Amino acid sequence: MVRTWRPPWPLSVRLTLAAHRRGTGDPTHRVAADGALWRASRTPCGPGTVRIAVRPAEGAVHATAWGPGAEWLLAALPALLGAEDDDSGFAPAHPSLHTAHARLRGLRIGRTDRVLEALLPAVLEQKVVGREAWRAWRWLLRRYGEPAPGPAGGPAPGPVPEGMYVIPPPRVWRQIPSWDWHRAGVEAVRARTIAGAALVADRLEGLPSAEADRRLRTLPGVGAWTSAEVRQRAHGDADAVSVGDYHLPGIVGWALTGRKVDDAGMLELLVPYAGHRHRVTRLLELSGMGPPRRGPRMAPRDYRAI
Repeated sequence: MVRTWRPPWPLSVRLTLAAHRRGTGDPTHRVAADGALWRASRTPCGPGTVRIAVRPAEGAVHATAWGPGAEWLLAALPALLGAEDDDSGFAPAHPSLHTAHARLRGLRIGRTDRVLEALLPAVLEQKVVGREAWRAWRWLLRRYGEPAPGPAGGPAPGPVPEGMYVIPPPRVWRQIPSWDWHRAGVEAVRARTIAGAALVADRLEGLPSAEADRRLRTLPGVGAWTSAEVRQRAHGDADAVSVGDYHLPGIVGWALTGRKVDDAGMLELLVPYAGHRHRVTRLLELSGMGPPRRGPRMAPRDYRAI
């Protein structure tokens, strides 16, 4: 199935979808040698794969999809690429933010409408370095996911890039044994959080962002940071701030004041941008405006050795 869509504003597909990529080698996300972006997803209709290619001369985005979820993925394409993102009230007054906004005009805050798909890797990323979480994500999907549907060979737009997988359904996440969580490098607390979320997965989908926030925070192991990370991606919430992030307050404080701040300081600096606070933090993150690194990086913890 195919669809061609022409966005009415500047759009960078790669910048917009970068938030959904969980490290290099993410089994659900690939950028092919020809520049096309591939995504594998478990939709309400079943697994699906979509290939998204930009045609600059036409000002168009061309998408091809396969699998039971193909029609759903193509219908959701505009929202995924930010068609519902209203930035009309966003006025970047600070010089650093104004510069970032000008440089990254193609960035949109899109929505996947897949809460569990955003929640699972967010839980894996709780209180650990990114490399540790992404390694676990890759291991679990290769072990329990199913190969992404699509052409195995032949001319473009195939084949599906090697190693792409669709996340397993909720019942599979609930059945993963403790020894495989251990092999993935995930300790019991995060494993229980994921199993608990999978148990109520159906009740988390299809909600407005505010209601999703309320329900997510009732789950053991899910707090403000995890909820915001989910709503940014699944709901396209341009105001969901990742309070509790290890790096974010330093990035915002350094870019807007020239000094590091804590969460409270970050929220104070973001007050003028109510409704667009996540947009601000995303622009600053992508612009690399954080403080200089003067100490060693956090070392990953390998639970497999425990």
